[in-house]
Amino acid sequence: MITLTEKAVQKVQTLQKEEGKVGYALRVKVVGGGCSGYSYSLEFDEKPQLGDSVFENQGVKIVIDPKSLPMVDNAQVDWADALTGAGFTLSNPNAKGSCGCGHSFSV
Repeated sequence: MITLTEKAVQKVQTLQKEEGKVGYALRVKVVGGGCSGYSYSLEFDEKPQLGDSVFENQGVKIVIDPKSLPMVDNAQVDWADALTGAGFTLSNPNAKGSCGCGHSFSV
């Protein structure tokens, strides 16, 4: 399971409206790359794919593919809006390390 903070929920719903994707799920995916080996990908998906795990948190549907799920299970998605930049962040208890910039992680 993965959860979203209230700020993340608000930002997802705002982006869904702005992009004309109300009702779409938030796909959380782990992809290869970055200086620590893996990075996160967040995008909207119209419907779950075969084998996806589907969760709902505060009215936002979240889908995760079977390869990514073990690497993000019990993670929390937040929205940070700071002077240094804004974006989604993941607090992931499965990550064993991360790079200095915080955009990639290792398991």
